[in-house]
Amino acid sequence: MSKSVRWDETRASEIIGAHASLDGAALPVLHALREEFGFIPDDAIPLVASALNLSRAEVHGVLTFYHDFRRAPPGRHILKLCRAEACQAMNAPILSRDLLAKLGIDWGETTPDGALTVEGAYCLGLCMCSPSGLYDGEPIGRLDAAKLEALIQEARRS
Repeated sequence: MSKSVRWDETRASEIIGAHASLDGAALPVLHALREEFGFIPDDAIPLVASALNLSRAEVHGVLTFYHDFRRAPPGRHILKLCRAEACQAMNAPILSRDLLAKLGIDWGETTPDGALTVEGAYCLGLCMCSPSGLYDGEPIGRLDAAKLEALIQEARRS
């Protein structure tokens, strides 16, 4: 399950301060914020920029470059589907397209009930078991429509 707590500027400032003295602190700070809150809201950008003596544009650039930094709270569960070549060769694009259409969302979005966020990943190292994914960080190989349906149902139950 994903961790997501309400954004708290005071707590965020504490986290930023705890990591600000590290060399190349932007990534450790952003990772720590994501770990605490489950996402990094736009309100964090000026805090990080000020603490690290960076421009807001530099922080925004780092935040938007890396796929693991989400800008909105995730769903209760996160499904990452591999979009790399081996999985593409094993029908992952069709499975993904059908899943997203069924859920009525696009990549990186969360279902309206807040149960599931679907994200793309680029090679999970499970090429022998493609198409593959991660459900709440647990690897799943040989995905098919039935396995995806079971994951949807599980996400909605909890």
